[in-house]
Amino acid sequence: MRIISGTFKGRRFQAPGNLPVRPTTDAAKESLFNILGNHLDWNELDVLDLFAGIGGISLEFISRGARLVHAVDSFPGCTKFIQGMAQKLEIDNLQVFKQDAFEYLKRTRFSYNLIFADPPYQMPDIADIPDIVLNSDCLVKDGFFILEHADRYHFDQDPRCIEERRYGKVHFSFFRKVDL
Repeated sequence: MRIISGTFKGRRFQAPGNLPVRPTTDAAKESLFNILGNHLDWNELDVLDLFAGIGGISLEFISRGARLVHAVDSFPGCTKFIQGMAQKLEIDNLQVFKQDAFEYLKRTRFSYNLIFADPPYQMPDIADIPDIVLNSDCLVKDGFFILEHADRYHFDQDPRCIEERRYGKVHFSFFRKVDL
């Protein structure tokens, strides 16, 4: 994996093989961040990365200038790896939480401009995640929520879903928190 753009552009990192992760491909990540770059001011962005894995998305946001990134994952090896990368790169605006993503959403007092979630594709109830996130106080009004998911899920009937993009087996659904 590599960081595609920004301060840490070109940095490569490899997670230990014993972690239960499926990192977002570089091509899909590059496409995602190109889309986001047309809609967001990186320097004013507070980001929550749910199911952060080895932190590829979190590190990309940091590299591009996000003000704050919180990475949440329940697997200790993943959170330890992200913390190690933050330390190695001397990043001070990335906080890592070893916690269940849904518990974090219930308990946090933070709110974010953008929430990204990349749950395990085999996780039951992935279809419920947009409602959980968009109905929480964690996402500010007009904030973005992006869900990475397998092709068996489609959210185009949800009025909050503004776009869906497919990159091979990787699918991103983009949501906007608005009053309906």
